Amino acid sequence: MAITDGNFDATRPVDPGRGAKLYRAAWRWHFYAGIFVVPFFLILAVTGMMMLWIAWIDGRDGERTAVVPTESALAVSAQAEAALAAVPGGTLIQYVAPRAVDLAAIFRVDDAEGAAQMVVVDPYRATVLDQFPRRSGWYDWADNFHGSLMLGVTGDRMIEIAASLGVVLLATGIYLWWPREGGVLRAFVPRLSARGRGLWKSLHATIGVWISVFLLFFLISGLSWSGVWGEKLVQAWSSFPAGKYDNIPLSDDVHATMNHGAKEVPWALEQTPMPASGSEAGLDGVVGPVDLDSVDALARRIGYDARYQLNLPQSDTGVWTMSRDSMSTDSSNPTGDRVVHVDRHSGRILADIRYQDYSLMGKAMAVGIALHMGTLGLWSVLANTVFCLSVIFLCVSGMVMWWKRRPAGQVRLVAPPMPADMPFWKGAVAVGLVVSLAFPMAGLTLAVVLLADLLLLSRLPGIKRAFG
Repeated sequence: MAITDGNFDATRPVDPGRGAKLYRAAWRWHFYAGIFVVPFFLILAVTGMMMLWIAWIDGRDGERTAVVPTESALAVSAQAEAALAAVPGGTLIQYVAPRAVDLAAIFRVDDAEGAAQMVVVDPYRATVLDQFPRRSGWYDWADNFHGSLMLGVTGDRMIEIAASLGVVLLATGIYLWWPREGGVLRAFVPRLSARGRGLWKSLHATIGVWISVFLLFFLISGLSWSGVWGEKLVQAWSSFPAGKYDNIPLSDDVHATMNHGAKEVPWALEQTPMPASGSEAGLDGVVGPVDLDSVDALARRIGYDARYQLNLPQSDTGVWTMSRDSMSTDSSNPTGDRVVHVDRHSGRILADIRYQDYSLMGKAMAVGIALHMGTLGLWSVLANTVFCLSVIFLCVSGMVMWWKRRPAGQVRLVAPPMPADMPFWKGAVAVGLVVSLAFPMAGLTLAVVLLADLLLLSRLPGIKRAFG
């Protein structure tokens, strides 16, 4: 028996028994998952590369604007006055210190209507070099498309389903690739002597298996930001526990309130309550009056050098928050993550949270997100670029293989037929239940597809012909 599909070698005899039936079933699920996943993977790969290179070359908020340094920078308060003067009636929200002596400082100032403006200031002359609405650049466009297709919660759920089904696609793809006749090492090398569909098939399978571990990593680390699997199932029990705070007053707000659109707060802290000002709790911090300059001086004294972010208190119980993390491109070392909260009245340090304080999952995410975003230096930008190009090739080659195996002159999906008397169906159901519990959005989608397959595709001639 010879099987003629996009993954089988049509000239190789195949056992028509249970092994072949399992193969056909895996291929059918691979096909269905690919129909949904391929467009999203193309979007994720292209927008991911855009963010990689924009962040590396130009920066996200003008932080790579060059200046000519003099002997010493002016006080941060003097720079902030220039930024505020550029936005009449504005409120100072955030200061982003330069990452190098020849780069500009960045201030976020909300205008009278509450719209955030980014003001780029020369730290040596207190002159405004640029001003633009916050999150209005190409990086932010790509970031919004990458995370939610610019559709809000609906887009987030669609991306989560695609990433969850990507795990199914990966597992079935490895099963289809796995050599049945020995020669595992040879299977890692494409058959360049092949022609036509056979060459596409070989390249697709080989590149897919080479990047399989990395693809799984990117899927899991991306899913950890998602609204269901990440926020509801994983992040909730992996966050930094407020109980580790040392008897300080807590706000009703969580750290995620510091996010404004894009993710800005380290993953392990998003659901952790913010400290509150207005007590004598905490450790000695600011010396003298508590203001922008003295808090910046404290930051430098306790170890924040080069780039860091300082969020100003916006209420009577608000706190000064200093932060540095690789996710925000503050540094290239995720194990150096640090967030410090300072009482706005007393200047005392209320909390000093470091990478070492995270849970095991929090630590994994700190490193994982840095790898995912390519913020570890040029090597990670290049490595992620190669990965994105590989994903694009897998999507394109999958479509080419479908095109080459479709009936001549027709544009039908041509799904692989479901084998009759499927063996090990109980085991398949058990695997499906595990996947559904681990990735709820994938489980829901698999259930819908399975019902459609059983109730519609096999019963309605028109639909059956389009897919079959």
